[in-house]
Amino acid sequence: MNKFTMTESNEGGKPTLEFPCQYPIKVIGVADQNLRQRVIEIMRANAGDIDESQIAERESSEGRFLSVTVVITATGKPQLDTIFAELKATGIVKMVL
Repeated sequence: MNKFTMTESNEGGKPTLEFPCQYPIKVIGVADQNLRQRVIEIMRANAGDIDESQIAERESSEGRFLSVTVVITATGKPQLDTIFAELKATGIVKMVL
């Protein structure tokens, strides 16, 4: 399986991904006990089982925000679009990278 790799495409030099690949998704939201759980639920629903070693979290210096990074096996752009949309629709996610 490919790791997260970028290659040049033929359309104006825009980078493209080679699927399947390991793809990190970073989610930032208000530090809430439900954020981590909700992020993992959405990831598992769309990318299958995720090893706990592929999940990292970090609290902001003032403790107001939490970032949760999950490395998934991305299978294509539609999968990533669905994950991003579902995360944003939760109301507790502020940003998805």
